[in-house]
Amino acid sequence: MTTEAYIDGGSRGNPGPAGAGAYFPGLVGIAEYLGHQTNNFAEYSALIIAVRFAVERRVEQLKIYSDSELVVKQIQGVYKVKNANIRPLYEDAVRWIAQLPEFSIEHVRRENNKDADRLANVAMDAKGNRIEWDSE
Repeated sequence: MTTEAYIDGGSRGNPGPAGAGAYFPGLVGIAEYLGHQTNNFAEYSALIIAVRFAVERRVEQLKIYSDSELVVKQIQGVYKVKNANIRPLYEDAVRWIAQLPEFSIEHVRRENNKDADRLANVAMDAKGNRIEWDSE
């Protein structure tokens, strides 16, 4: 059975106060404040949060949906990772992804990613560390 997750990251000011959200429909929502970061840092952080959660729960098949074309295309190998500040996040994401038996990532339009966007905004507003709750 495939587990789906919607992810989003954001930064107010870019760089500015940043947050990441990961939404697993019917399972859990995770919102994490990231401090003063860029939007791309937040997008990658959301991916890492979702993949780590899946690895820790021993998910067999994970499908990620993201509205960040950059993250999706870099993880798919279509775009190169040129930014030196993003490379460590990319490498961390790849290490976590390698621990999953099956993984895929797909780009979705922003309007189809509202739950993850809401979680990223909750994180930016709360300015706490991490909020996690059942999504049922």
